[in-house]
Amino acid sequence: MDIREICTLPTGTKGQFSTQSCWPVQMSTHGRTAHESRPHPHTDFSKIQFSFFYGRLEQRGRGSPGKEAMASSAPGRGGRRPISPAAAAAAVVVMVLVGAEPAAACYQRLFSFGDSLADTGNFRFYYGNSSGEPALRPPYGETFFRRPTGRFSNGRLVLDFIADTMGLPFVRPYLSGRRAEDFACGANFAVGGATALGPDFFRDRGFNIGDGRVHLDTEMKWFRDLLDLLCPGGRSDCSDMMGQSLFLVGEIGGNDYNLPLLSRLPIEKIRSFTPSVVAKISSTITELIGLGAKTLVVPGNLPIGCVPRYLSIFRSDNKEDYEPESGCLRWMNEFSKYHNKLLVEELEKLRKLHPGVSIIYADYYGAAMEIFLFPERFGIEEPLVACCGGEGTHGVSPAAACGYGEYKVCDNPDKYGSWDGFHPSEAAYKAIAMGLLRGTYTQPSIASTTSSCPKLTELVSSVEYKRRGTVLHFTAVAQVIGWVLFYLFFF
Repeated sequence: MDIREICTLPTGTKGQFSTQSCWPVQMSTHGRTAHESRPHPHTDFSKIQFSFFYGRLEQRGRGSPGKEAMASSAPGRGGRRPISPAAAAAAVVVMVLVGAEPAAACYQRLFSFGDSLADTGNFRFYYGNSSGEPALRPPYGETFFRRPTGRFSNGRLVLDFIADTMGLPFVRPYLSGRRAEDFACGANFAVGGATALGPDFFRDRGFNIGDGRVHLDTEMKWFRDLLDLLCPGGRSDCSDMMGQSLFLVGEIGGNDYNLPLLSRLPIEKIRSFTPSVVAKISSTITELIGLGAKTLVVPGNLPIGCVPRYLSIFRSDNKEDYEPESGCLRWMNEFSKYHNKLLVEELEKLRKLHPGVSIIYADYYGAAMEIFLFPERFGIEEPLVACCGGEGTHGVSPAAACGYGEYKVCDNPDKYGSWDGFHPSEAAYKAIAMGLLRGTYTQPSIASTTSSCPKLTELVSSVEYKRRGTVLHFTAVAQVIGWVLFYLFFF
């Protein structure tokens, strides 16, 4: 038996399908392979109930032993004595600071499209374990999952942090499931190495990326196939589900630039691809809206001038080629900003065409630059160095890469901005995700699109709280003290 994170009925009845509730349940392994399970969770303090007047703590909720018989509190009858007023006052304080019910899912499902920045396991199913891809072997996945899961990092991705905040389990790779109930909480179509544009586009321009590479049209075909599985009566039956789902369209397009960059195509030539890349992202969004999507998050490109592998390949003796504040390659970051500028302009056009749809720009560039400009805020000491790689200046070298050759692995990946020289570490992904979820780097804020997302609201509120200084803090403390004094004087 293994733990699979799927959506079930509130009763946890196996084999029944529901779109309302998601949590891990015991299931026997069927199909191609077992879906990854989360590590054993830590105690969820939001589920702890405090029985103060009987001097004990007990945990209620999932996994709890149920209600317990309570001894009489009357003196001289074998029960526990009531606690003192001071202790009761302290109990009030703790109850105010702790008690909160678990949050329900903010969206019924989460659907994701993209490349290795969002792939949670599709690469393994599409290309096979014999592909030689190191992301399918240790040390990938060592930080959080303690084993490789097909993610191109040491742990969780932006997608994983978003799903968790939305009250959903980690999003299942589409190619790992076969039945409708496998996708009751959504599906991830992202594949490592995927491009926005198909191979014909590049071939027509004298550049060959190969015919077997996944691109956005491939992922959209898979999505349409999934709709036929989820709604066998016709896609019109999926309209409610589409409207109550969150769509993450990207990051995608990075490999449309990475492949020619690594082949040393002139940047002017690569820059000419950008309008077509943005147009493909736009047409994909338009198709999803036509199918009923109402909330879409569209990430921009990361600051590729801060990628350790590129810092090594395009190393320059000219100081003007580098940004003095971050140490990143200026011309490459300017290219990323060019892509993002065109994407933002296109999204604005789409908003005007579809006023009833929430189209959110996720500023991956801005969120990631926080790491390179202020790494100490995130506990990162080496923002421009790969944790897993070679012996070079930026943790990369021509002779070794993470999983290839005589590579090395750092002692603490949380101190590094990059995992393998191309992909961010879990620590960097978390920093980016928090920047997006708090609304600092999303336009408009994700929180503005839903009113039923407690965990997201809490994140946003924490930012607003800090912005307003300490006034609210002292107000809350004063309220608690007032309740304590009230109890002491009148009881």
